[in-house]
Amino acid sequence: MEGIVVRRVIPSDNSCLFNAVGYVMDHDKQKAPELRQVLISSIAFVDIELLIFIKHVIAATVASDPTKYSEAFLGKPNEEYCAWILNPEKWGVFLVECYFVISTGAIELSILADYYGREIAAYDIQTTRCDLYGQEKNYSERVMLIYDGLHYDALSMSPFEEAPEEFDQTIFAVTNKTIEAVEGLTLKLVKDQQSKRSYTDTANFTLRCGVCQVGLIGQKEAVEHAKATSHVNFQEYR
Repeated sequence: MEGIVVRRVIPSDNSCLFNAVGYVMDHDKQKAPELRQVLISSIAFVDIELLIFIKHVIAATVASDPTKYSEAFLGKPNEEYCAWILNPEKWGVFLVECYFVISTGAIELSILADYYGREIAAYDIQTTRCDLYGQEKNYSERVMLIYDGLHYDALSMSPFEEAPEEFDQTIFAVTNKTIEAVEGLTLKLVKDQQSKRSYTDTANFTLRCGVCQVGLIGQKEAVEHAKATSHVNFQEYR
């Protein structure tokens, strides 16, 4: 296969996981027809229609299979998880947890892989690890994302550097559990991003709460602070 694997940047609007999936599945970075901006923090907005849609897909899927989506898998009882993810009062903390926890999006990507009927490969820049969702279903196609510790972008095959996005190929045929040459090209890109330190070490980076100005270290302290205070506006500082 000729071409190169490129990283397509998704806006940092707290919906990056969902919009990255939207791009690789449907070539659409804005899944909702109309954007309604709601202030989550002084620097972040959420596409509420898209978020509601995704949350209802997740809740319905989790509720339909309590054996697969058990307390061990979800971190809380099945019914409690469904109520929590659909509770608007909890969305701020939900976003913080999705934003900072190292397993960000694992549940969501697993469910969305099933929803679309395609594998989703998520490459972690810091470790170069590839987490593959939906592989046990033997789907015939795969899409790819890249994760820098805080943010998801889309990965696509482009015919040449700086080619327009309209030429992107984002869906790849799976043969014998692999997408063949594309995997090697993708890993090369991920290792290049790792060598440039294009990631955030979420266990040790320093943050400041934009509401009360308290200093925090790492994802754990940020999530605990959000749960204790409902503050969801954090800025990284060095």
